[in-house]
Amino acid sequence: MKHCITPLALAAALSLLASAALADCTAVYKAKQDNPLRLEHSSMTVAGPCTVAAAEDKVKAQLAARGWTLLKVLSVSEN
Repeated sequence: MKHCITPLALAAALSLLASAALADCTAVYKAKQDNPLRLEHSSMTVAGPCTVAAAEDKVKAQLAARGWTLLKVLSVSEN
């Protein structure tokens, strides 16, 4: 019986670790638009690792699609 429980427990633990590594993050950022100058301080949800460096590229791309320039990612937090 012990031999059946050990692989199941290991599989469950690995599943939780994998889902935590791919969890969505909320990134708080500052951005701007020129002509006329507009500033924005907001947040958005991004997928992937929950680090400022990982979120920066994704936030920059999403903002650029809307005509905004990323100034800085201030913080990230897991959802």
